[in-house]
Amino acid sequence: MNKEVLLKDDYRPAEDEPFMNERQLEYFRRKLLDWKSEILAGSLDTIQGLQDNTRNIPDVADRASEETDRALELRTRDRQRKLVAKIDAALRRIDEGEYGYCIVTGDPISLKRLDARPIATMSLEAQERHERKEKVHRDD
Repeated sequence: MNKEVLLKDDYRPAEDEPFMNERQLEYFRRKLLDWKSEILAGSLDTIQGLQDNTRNIPDVADRASEETDRALELRTRDRQRKLVAKIDAALRRIDEGEYGYCIVTGDPISLKRLDARPIATMSLEAQERHERKEKVHRDD
């Protein structure tokens, strides 16, 4: 299944073509891989920045401020690490022929939703039901 699919730079998945055809799958694969590359490049910048900024700051307020900044940066990177795992899972679903279909209903996820959130695993309706159910249980 790993044959080269040619895509024009301005290609966008359209509702009037077969759902999850080779071009659409390649479009989303590239979108996911580009997103992952951006995240990983940012992570390398963060690591480099943290290593470069390891210095002894005598002023307590300045040190506290820098520690807060570092903690925030590390939290952000942790969220992005989890996002990379979701991107990898989406790439696996592409390889397995399951990408673009809701894990709850099996129905196609709208192209608009996938374009906005390529790691989506549920249709908008299933996601909303899931969030309502989660809110009800949280309020208990």
